[in-house]
This record gives sequence, C-alpha cells and structure tokens, in this order.
Amino acid sequence: MFRKIHFFLLSVIFLGCTPQKEPVSIDLNELTITGIHDAYRGGQYTSEQLVAAYLERIEQENDELNALTVINPNAIQIAKTLDKEFEESGVLRPLHGIPMIVKDNFNTKGMATTAGALALKDFIPEEDAFMVDQLVKAGAIILAKSNMAEWAFSPMHSESSTFGTTRNPYNLDHVPAGSSGGTAAAIANNIGVIGLGTDTGNSIRGPSSHNSLVGFRSTLGLTSRSGIVPLYLRNDVAGPMMRTVEDATRVLEVIAGYDPKDPLTKYSEGKIPDNYQQFLQNDGLNGARIGILRELSEKDPNPEIKTLFEQAVQDLQSLGAEVVDPVAIPDFAEVRQNQWCGMFREDLEGYLATYVKNDTIRTLEDVVRIGTKSEFARTRIEYFLTASGRSSNPEIECLDPYTDERRIAFREAIEKRMDELRLDAIVYPSWNHPPALIDSFQVQYRGDNSQIIAPHTGQPAFTVPMGFTSGNLPAGLQFLGRMYAEPTLIQLTYAYEQGTQHRVPPSGN
Repeated sequence: MFRKIHFFLLSVIFLGCTPQKEPVSIDLNELTITGIHDAYRGGQYTSEQLVAAYLERIEQENDELNALTVINPNAIQIAKTLDKEFEESGVLRPLHGIPMIVKDNFNTKGMATTAGALALKDFIPEEDAFMVDQLVKAGAIILAKSNMAEWAFSPMHSESSTFGTTRNPYNLDHVPAGSSGGTAAAIANNIGVIGLGTDTGNSIRGPSSHNSLVGFRSTLGLTSRSGIVPLYLRNDVAGPMMRTVEDATRVLEVIAGYDPKDPLTKYSEGKIPDNYQQFLQNDGLNGARIGILRELSEKDPNPEIKTLFEQAVQDLQSLGAEVVDPVAIPDFAEVRQNQWCGMFREDLEGYLATYVKNDTIRTLEDVVRIGTKSEFARTRIEYFLTASGRSSNPEIECLDPYTDERRIAFREAIEKRMDELRLDAIVYPSWNHPPALIDSFQVQYRGDNSQIIAPHTGQPAFTVPMGFTSGNLPAGLQFLGRMYAEPTLIQLTYAYEQGTQHRVPPSGN
C-alpha cells in the first residue's frame, strides 16, 4: 500500500503541479537510444513526454515486480531543461534525455542510497558517484533507483531490508538473480532505457542472463567505482545492463576512463579507443576464432541450457566464426582456486568514512547493531565479523588483478592459451541452469559460471541473450576476452546478437 500511495503522490507532483507538454502516445516497447534521439529530432515527442510516459508505466508495472525503490522527484524538470537546451542548440548530447535506472548502491545526489540495508536507509549522498555523474553530464536522466540484494551479498536473488524482494518479469515465481536484480527486471520490462548494475562475481551478468539482457562486465580498471557502496573493491566493476549491445556500447563509451578517486583506473590510460561504436559490425564474427570452454559448459548442465548452448555454438559457426572445441586451460582446476578474499569490512568501513560520515554508522559492528530483515544478509554479515583475507594461504596478500600473484597466474594461464590457439574470445553459458524459484532459490542455485574467471583475472566478460527454456525463462551466452579487449567483445557480441535476435520482452509488453 505504501508503494502505491508513494507513486500516486509522485504522479500528482509530476503531472498536477507543473505545466506539462500535451500527452502523446509513446510505445515504450524496446526503445533504443538511437530510436529515441531520432524521435527527438523528428519532433515525435520530447524528453519531458518520454519521462512522463515512463513514470506512468512505473505506476502500472512496479508493484508486481518490485524492481524500483524511489523515483527521482526532479526527473520531469531535468527533462524540460534538456528539451530547452536541444531546442536552442539543435544538438543532442550522447545520452540526451535518455531515462536511466540506477542500482541502489550508486551514490545519487539528493536521493536515498541504501544498498538495501537498514543501516543506510536514511543516507542521502551529497553528490553523484563518478559513473553516474559522467552519464548525467552526457544527458542521461535518473528516472529511479532499483532494488538489489542487500549489501550486494547474493548472486542468487534480490532481497533487501529496505524494499523487499524483486521478481523476474518473465516468470514472477522465479528470481531475477542478484544482486542487480532490480535493474535487470526494470530494463527487461521496458521501465527505462539505461540500466546500471555492479558485478563483484556475477551481479551484472547473472541478472542480465536471467532477464534476456546484455550485460557488460568490463576490464577491471576501465571504469570507476568511486561513490559506489562496495562489496569487495578488489573485484567490483560497475556497468551497463541493457536490451541491446549497441546501447550498452554507447554507455560504455561515456563511462570508460580515468577517475582520480579510483586509482585502479590509472591502468586504463592509453587503452581506450576514440570510440567504441566503430566496432558494432554485423559481420564481426566473420573469421573470428572462438574457443569453447567445456570445463564450464559441461559441468552438470540443465538439458535445455545444454541444447541452447550447442545451438549457440552452431550459430557462431554459421555467422562466420571458426570454433575451437574444446579449449583446455592448463592447470585450470588449480589456478582458479583460492582467489576470493573477504574484504567487505575494510571496504565498507572506508566507504562509510568517506561518504556517509555518520558517527553512529562507522563500523561493521554498527551495521550488526542496526540489524537486517533478511536472514540471508544476516548470515553474511555475521560471517564478515571475523572473516578477512583468503580462506587458505592467508599469507598471500589480497591485491588487485595487476599485483596479486594468484590473480596474475590465473589470467596468464588463460591468456597464454588464448594466444597459443589464436582465440579472440572464449565462450560458455552464463548459467548452466535456469532461474530458480523465489521460494527455493538457495536449493536451486546451480550453474553460475560468472563467478569463476572474470572477477579474479580482471578480464572483460559480456553476456548476451541465448534463448529461452521452458517456463519462459531466459538464458545467456558469455564471451570472455583479454584485458582491455572490449572492442573485440563488442564486435563479437553484436554480430551474434544481430544474427540470432534472441532478445524478446516479457509477455504483455
């Protein structure tokens, strides 16, 4: 009831107290950045009218999904300002007037940023996270914040103490995965255009796969994480969750680059092309060499996922790729071990000191004292009260992917094999199993391949829609590349997407 009243009051504020452009009928189904900009230029509708249409759709759709947490009360006014700018200049910024859904762990000026936790339920940042600021400067409009797994703990489901549980729009009985499930559910259901998520081990690619979306986990160091509530900063990446490779590429083009508040981005200098859109090539798979990592794809796969994956391999070939099947990584079982480091306490307390600046919320013990409504989150918080560093070989320091000896060894094993076989990418299913039922997500959590390589090696990994299993449940195909090989992955994933057209919105859209 609160949520319905909340959205109704906001609608009154947006639509009743401020003079509006005459309403127009806008088909929000599968809108793209290019299509919206064409409509702006052609006078079909304005940014103000588009934002108003999305706000109406939120009021109609969000109660069932529980994907969104708070709406930006300034969205209409920002849209009006952008419309006036375009009217006067005739120039559209790269993301001019594009509505954006932001995960609830990104700092957003003047809007609550809770990370799904009671400890932050009243925290309102003084400024946007660096990535959000870049997108806003490019013309994107924050439409709303999205629900998430509390503190980004869960790759399985998206349950928070602040806003409850998010459902999968393709089948409401199933999870959207975690922790960026709110963003995934909203973008999949056409409640926004740009979606932002974070990925510590799975949380961009997993929800994207479960919601028939494109998810880019870029090279660690290519984009900033400052102003984002961390899980493990040594693994965290933030980035786009979109309906198309082209739109995700347009967002990546804006967010890639150096941030003085995130030292890891120093490694990206000199490694970013003038633009990424040049790699959107329909024939991008022609002559490419793609390796099939059977060590992941054959690990207890669901039969339907296995069928989809085998069809994907055939599709890659029919689209011009040379498939190397299988690809064996020497010592893979050994080098992948002992990669995780429990750094939540250190990273969270650093964030609290830098951004929250509240004497009553300074430590993990304060978070425990304030409490949680989520039993899953409670077990994780209690774990981190004592857990730190590696579970074994604690003498090996936990560092970033450029200096950590275990991470370097893992990446070198993979990239050396890619070099030997002249591979452009390695592919495997993003999940070996369909989305779990919400009521039994822990029992049915199986086949999460996203956790295994990219978070540790620092390599980029993109997921794209691969089709559907029974129950109308989406599946995703993941492409792993070398460090800073985003141009190659864009080329490959775009060609696969265009050649297969697996993306379908939820029924009723």
